[in-house]
Amino acid sequence: MSSEYSAHHLQVLEGLEAVRKRPGMYIGSNDSRGLMHCLWEIIDNSVDEALGGFGSSIAIVLHADGSVEVRDRARGIPVDVEPRTGLTGVEVVFTKLHAGGKFGGGSYGSSGGLHGVGASVVNALSSRLDVEVDRGGKTWAMSFHRGEPGVFADEGGEKSPDAPFTPFSDRSELRVIGKVAKGVTGTRIRYWADAQIFAPGATFQLAELENRARQTAFLVPGLEITVRDERGGQAQAATAGGDDGTLQEALPPQDVSYRYDGGISEFVDFLAPDSGVTDTWRLNGSGTFRETVPVLQPNGSMVATEVERVCEVDIAVRWGTGYDTVMRSFVNIIATPKGGTHQAGFEQALLKVARAQVEQNARRLKVGNDKLEKDDVLAGLTAVLTVRLEEPQFEGQTKEVLGTPAVRQIVASVVNKELGARFASTKRDDKAQAALLLDKLVAEMKSRISARTHKETQRRKNALESSSLPAKLVDCRSNDVADSELFIVEGDSALGTAKLARDSNHQALLPIRGKILNVQKASVSDMLSNAECAAIIQVIGAGSGRSFDLSAARYGKIILMSDADVDGAHIRTLLLTLFFRYMRPLIEDGRVYAAVPPLHRVIVVNPGSKPNETIYTYSEDELQALLAKLKRSGRRYQEPIQRYKGLGEMDAEQLASTTMDRAGRTLRRVRAEDAEAAARVFELLMGNEVAPRREFIVESSDRLTRESIDS
Repeated sequence: MSSEYSAHHLQVLEGLEAVRKRPGMYIGSNDSRGLMHCLWEIIDNSVDEALGGFGSSIAIVLHADGSVEVRDRARGIPVDVEPRTGLTGVEVVFTKLHAGGKFGGGSYGSSGGLHGVGASVVNALSSRLDVEVDRGGKTWAMSFHRGEPGVFADEGGEKSPDAPFTPFSDRSELRVIGKVAKGVTGTRIRYWADAQIFAPGATFQLAELENRARQTAFLVPGLEITVRDERGGQAQAATAGGDDGTLQEALPPQDVSYRYDGGISEFVDFLAPDSGVTDTWRLNGSGTFRETVPVLQPNGSMVATEVERVCEVDIAVRWGTGYDTVMRSFVNIIATPKGGTHQAGFEQALLKVARAQVEQNARRLKVGNDKLEKDDVLAGLTAVLTVRLEEPQFEGQTKEVLGTPAVRQIVASVVNKELGARFASTKRDDKAQAALLLDKLVAEMKSRISARTHKETQRRKNALESSSLPAKLVDCRSNDVADSELFIVEGDSALGTAKLARDSNHQALLPIRGKILNVQKASVSDMLSNAECAAIIQVIGAGSGRSFDLSAARYGKIILMSDADVDGAHIRTLLLTLFFRYMRPLIEDGRVYAAVPPLHRVIVVNPGSKPNETIYTYSEDELQALLAKLKRSGRRYQEPIQRYKGLGEMDAEQLASTTMDRAGRTLRRVRAEDAEAAARVFELLMGNEVAPRREFIVESSDRLTRESIDS
């Protein structure tokens, strides 16, 4: 590096060069997350049109060649000439940063696009982008190569980013390629992400796309969003997270469509992970505020002007029997996962109203001088918070945090008024639900205070110090948490064998009697009063629910060791339900495992004095494959083949070598990569609603195998 540094060393990046040089500034990263962010930018432009009342359908197509297409039937991008630049509206939108119809010009009352860089950023980061606009009875088209307009010489009608490209030399041309009926308008955008920008493994994530489409359909009632995947089996497997991204045969195109007329009330019902204490309550209102912003004048200058803004608030809330909080916040249908001023105002007002109601009912609730805290009110809450306003202030292009200060007070005011009216309602249903909700909030408060008191007055004891651990626990000698293992064993017969098979230095045993309580249906008090559930929580030593402390867990691994039959699978499912609902951090930290005991024991007879060979198999298919292999090689095996009906049928040596010995065993780690999806499956399979479970069993029985259930 030269020590000389002058103005000649400075670089000025013009136009879209800055985007290609620093893509992370605009899309966050160059992996799959950034690739998906580009797609959101295009989709959100179509959604903004639907939000304004133009168009009621959007189609998204993932093509087999790696491109993606977004189609809508909205007003269409303007095709006339923008006077200041002398370029058509299409070229301005796709080539000029900070250009668009969302800067307060009256085209959009509220929108997700704000900065005017979305479409142009996608164009800059694409090796090819084609746009077609139906407007004025004609279909107009333009193509771009890494942000530069021109013409691709496609062969045989097949579009490709590798086709010869000729940029426009004198002036750009918006071509007319067809005619449409009068009054028909819309936009079609298809682009190929640039391999020079994005990492080799970056792919469009189908599950994430479908979740976003579903979410948007909830937020814009009446809007139908269709997602079509034409990439075939290999791409779908890779998107789903397959190990090698391949399938034996290609899958047909997948189509899924979303439309919800109930709006965010339906969204809350969809998100809720538990049964309800209250119905879904809708809180609506609006407020105004004034702010000073630069306003574009007819002569092209910007003048600071004080304007009045209207902020519309629409919230749906529901409290359930659980303790998990599910909250989604949106500004002009753009998700704000990190919250912002609107969420701060919502939580502030929620706590204020709840405290006021508890104080009014203090005698009935027996609360004394204790006060609710935010976590008490949020426990079991499922909420969707949406606000709409012109030109909201976000922190960064990714729009994850709302920064407009005045929105906080407006949201708080709406929640104070609407939720207060709900508590003051004289309707029988409202009064009953309000009473149940207050009981729940006070119970959460008392549980928090009790847990804090217990934590302050009693330190966790180790296995040698504890005299309150269950008598049936067979503990290990080691105090090293990371190296210790707790086997939860099905039945006393298996316990006897496991005692002899275990490594007593590092492996502890806890027997349970058959099938434990289904905690997905039971209340917290029922769960704690169940002997088996209470024993498991007590032995692990980290508490349960919101008070669970992962650092206090007494064992590094929790291993579920049940029989390799249907009853064993049911017991394992019940145990996983307990862990998922009340000790989920153990699963999220990868510390819960399922043992894999064998199903068969085959003794292969060796000739002469050579000792016989023992082979274990773990499925019927594996057994048949082994027997066929032995038959082909002319080797004999002892009849009958032993089929283990339970762990108790093994002797200690067999159990140790196949299931417990670290050197030779197989463990299956339990994961919850998508907590929301897992919660919905647990509620479907183990919850109170029988009809959806029956429907699932009838529709899915042909697709499920024992291997897929175990995996």
